[in-house]
Parts: sequence; C-alpha cells; structure tokens
Amino acid sequence: MSQLPNSLEEAIEQAKQATKAALADGYKLIQVELVFPEIELEAQSIAQEFIPVIEQPDRQLVVLFPDTGAAALARRDWGKTCFRVTDLGTSRSPVETRLEPEDQQFLVVSPSAVEVAQMEKLSQLAGDRPVILLNPKLEDIAIIGIGYAARQLRERFIKTIESCYYLKFLEGAALRRCYPSIWEVWLEIDGQYQLIAEQATKPVGDELDLILAQVTQGSDESVGQPVQRPKKGVLSGLQSFIRALSQ
Repeated sequence: MSQLPNSLEEAIEQAKQATKAALADGYKLIQVELVFPEIELEAQSIAQEFIPVIEQPDRQLVVLFPDTGAAALARRDWGKTCFRVTDLGTSRSPVETRLEPEDQQFLVVSPSAVEVAQMEKLSQLAGDRPVILLNPKLEDIAIIGIGYAARQLRERFIKTIESCYYLKFLEGAALRRCYPSIWEVWLEIDGQYQLIAEQATKPVGDELDLILAQVTQGSDESVGQPVQRPKKGVLSGLQSFIRALSQ
C-alpha cells in the first residue's frame, strides 16, 4: 500500500505508474484525475510529463486539447515534437477530421462535459488503440446545463472509462484510487492521514459520508448525523500542492 502523496510531483508520479499498469493490463479507455481547482492552470505542463509514459517509438501519439486555442498554445510552447498536437474538433468540424491513419495513441487533456460527444466518437474511432483522458471535467456540475439526451450520453460514456488514478482532498479526508489498487478512503487522525476503508467501487455522497461517520463518531448511531471531520489534514495537504503549483 502506497501512502498519499505529499506534493504535486509525488501525485503525478503515482498517476504515471498507475497509467502504465492499466495500459499494460490491456485497458483502452482510462482516465487520470487530480481533483483540485488549481490543477487546471497546469494542464499543459502535466500533459507534457505524461507523454513519455505513454509514448512508444513505433506508435504515433496524438495529444488533443478541447479547443484550437489550447492546442495552438501547446504547439507554440512545446515547439517541434515527435507527436502531433491538435484539438477535439466541433460539431461543424468533427474529431474524425483531426485524425490520421497512422495515429495509434491518444492523450486528451482536460476535456469537459461539453466535449463528451467528441470523446465518445474518438473512443469509437480508436477501437483497440489506447485513449487516455487527463484531468477530465466530465462531472462538473457548473457546465452541465445541458439537455436530457446530452446527460444520458455523458453518463453512458463515463461508465465505459476505467479510472486508473484519482485523488481528491476533502475536509480532513481524502479519496484515492491508484490502479491496480481499489478505491481508498483516508482520514486525518492526529495529524496523519490513515487508510480507513477500501472498496471496489467509488464511494460518493451519502456512502462516503457514512464511511467517514463510522470512524469519526465511532458508532452506527452517527448515521444521518452531521459528520464532524478534522480540518488540519486537508489544509496541510492542499498547502503542499498549492506551493508546488506556484513554483
């Protein structure tokens, strides 16, 4: 069992190893999620760190950004590369127009719920070629002001994705999945994060609250009561991430 990372660099390294393991085991559609707001500012640099992990000399890699502006910025900053950089396209210029016959691997950087249709099409076109989603925002409530059909598409597509790395700090707790391990719930106790639960599926909402309540309040009587979680751990954990982002 690996410990929670103490820095952004450690989190990225864990995510790299989880990605390699999932690809080696044959998964074709996987995602990596470092869930805290500041990470959006580092999307391009984190993508650059992931490229050596998935790039293979005999397999053409394509890095796709949500829009033409982000793709153009990456091309400018990265200069000449051995891989292609493009965007996911639009309804008028679909994603298939961005692909070439020799493309063999796909890294999609920070796609949102708005781009779900393009991503599902990409995964269909990719077939048995790997597609890696890096820090997707598919479940961002703020941008899901979309119709019923679009929500159904999003939910259907999400179910097909294997989460190989997930890390989110909560209030005095953390939720992580680091493939091939299962989902882990960590709690800050006496200044240290301790693993308190593991399960095959991602715990969310009331299920996660119940796991934390059973530990923090120590009895089944805590069910339905507000969960009192210590705050020191989340502050110290996030501070290290924010410091790393600001360097």
